[in-house]
Amino acid sequence: METTRQNKIARLLQKELSDIFQKETKGMPGVLISVSAVRISPDMSVARAYLSIFPSERSAEIIKNVNDNVKSIRYELGTRVRYQLRIIPELKFFVDDSLDYLEHIDVLLNK
Repeated sequence: METTRQNKIARLLQKELSDIFQKETKGMPGVLISVSAVRISPDMSVARAYLSIFPSERSAEIIKNVNDNVKSIRYELGTRVRYQLRIIPELKFFVDDSLDYLEHIDVLLNK
């Protein structure tokens, strides 16, 4: 069960990370990255961000690129939320494949 503080920080991080990815993907035509959820640990030291990536065929390549640049993303996030948070959490990024899963279920049900 997440506390109110965890939920507020998770929403703040989700909003700012979405903004960062939107700004960074302007130079990549045909690619859309959205932050579908952020979960933060009880001690506020680790944030797990789930990214929904379109097209899903490139998701492995994009998530590897994001994880390779996690330090610069954390720095950019820190400059944006430095007055709201004392410690910027360590970021971990994962692919949110729930839309692909729903599509797969839909295909199976329509057979």
